[in-house]
Amino acid sequence: MDAKDWLLLRILEEDSTQEVSEVADLTDLSEAEVQDRVCSLEDEKIIRGYCASIDWEKAGEGVAAATVNLKVTPERDVGYDRVAERIARFPQVRSLRLITGEYDFELRVTGRNIQDITRFVSEQVAPMEQIRETSTILVMKTYKENGRVLYDRKEAERLPFSF
Repeated sequence: MDAKDWLLLRILEEDSTQEVSEVADLTDLSEAEVQDRVCSLEDEKIIRGYCASIDWEKAGEGVAAATVNLKVTPERDVGYDRVAERIARFPQVRSLRLITGEYDFELRVTGRNIQDITRFVSEQVAPMEQIRETSTILVMKTYKENGRVLYDRKEAERLPFSF
């Protein structure tokens, strides 16, 4: 990995849909060099995949989201890994992180509505033998995710206030 690879990764992380020619201009590489480096980074599993940022409300499918913090009893010889693998299999779990502090795991979960999320946590996650405590925090609105600002400038402006 060199400075060009790091720059290439940052550019792709911000917007992986850019044309190769645009990325080449931004990195001062030829298009062939960009393609070769991207293929190499994919082969080495440094680039794990590409994903779209979707506004589900505009798509006609409202989605509720929550952060769920878990206190977990680690298992002998495998620590947190086995319980993490089990939790990660649920399609409702969008991200799962081992964290420091009062809780051990931070999950980002989604559902069609709040009831889906609470049902998932209470029926699937909380009853697991290694789970000692859960704390669910509902997401009211997301302004930025994965480095991408999700609102239009006009939408963010405050309305005039008067008495």
